[in-house]
Amino acid sequence: MLTAERGRVAWADVAKGMCILLVVLWHVLMKHYLQIDWHISGQVRGLWGTLGEQLLPLRMPLFFAVSGFFAVRAVQRPWPVVLRTRVAKFYYLYVVWLVIHTVVLAFVPDFGTERADGPLKFLAQLTITPSNLWYLYALALYFVIAKAARRVPAWAVLAPAFLLSAAASAGLLAVPGDRAGVYQNLVFFLAGLYGKSLIEDLAARASWRRLLLVGAPYAVLLAVIAAFDAKTWFGLWPVVSGVAIVLGVTAAGLVTRWEGLSNGLASIGSRTLPIYVMHMPLLALTHAVLIGPLSSAGPTAQWIVAIFEPVVLTAFLAWLCLFLYRYLPKALFELPSAPRAVRTVTRSSAAH
Repeated sequence: MLTAERGRVAWADVAKGMCILLVVLWHVLMKHYLQIDWHISGQVRGLWGTLGEQLLPLRMPLFFAVSGFFAVRAVQRPWPVVLRTRVAKFYYLYVVWLVIHTVVLAFVPDFGTERADGPLKFLAQLTITPSNLWYLYALALYFVIAKAARRVPAWAVLAPAFLLSAAASAGLLAVPGDRAGVYQNLVFFLAGLYGKSLIEDLAARASWRRLLLVGAPYAVLLAVIAAFDAKTWFGLWPVVSGVAIVLGVTAAGLVTRWEGLSNGLASIGSRTLPIYVMHMPLLALTHAVLIGPLSSAGPTAQWIVAIFEPVVLTAFLAWLCLFLYRYLPKALFELPSAPRAVRTVTRSSAAH
């Protein structure tokens, strides 16, 4: 959800566009679509659910790898600059939207997602157990870690991050709320940070041959996970996600060769923040309106909904988020500017 700091990077915007749409699609499927009271065969629903699960190792790991890719210059800046432009920015956005989510979701108590239902849980979400906005919380934390470890050899940072991801995905750590995502994805942010040149080369040299060569083992690994319920095998999930990142970067590089598709995804990818922070409460309200009529619809209508609704609702939510973004206060999406005196002190610190 980060943007290139100095100009756009086409493949990265395409990758982010793909990822945010897949995030919205996953939430549409799990929190709305599969909650409908269906009166028709479950085969189509099963296909949608399977598709969503097969893309789990791709969505957030690729998002974080791209975020790390763009973090290289940021972590080289002085601490006061990093703390304000990255850590404070992302935590500020997390807090603002956590408040908004908490208020909106209170009106739809039957919507199945994490929400603060009391002061103690709200405090926990502010501090140690992030909500479904955990990407912003994680970025604030990851920038602190990346900055603190800037002079440490890459292997000495990546190795414990991999072990943390493996332990969390294997169920060896307590992961209430959305804490699992924070533990599992640090390694991918750091991989994007330390492997920037490699990722650039993957995107620049993307080919159909590589897509097939990477896609085949990815499919095999997913089949192993499905057949043996192997997601909790120690180390397997971060390895699968790593393969998925290579696959996603390659696919994004290929997509940039089709102008129409590339421009559409890149346009979305350059504005992922409003989609990320707004789609969940909008989905909750939409679910509250649609769940009754869709559950009581006749077989013909339900067949149409079963086939097309995930794509249609995903596209609608993405469009609605971007539409509302044009009219909402910018303070909801940006850290307010510091007073002039504070900026002067920051620039003075940066100069030293």
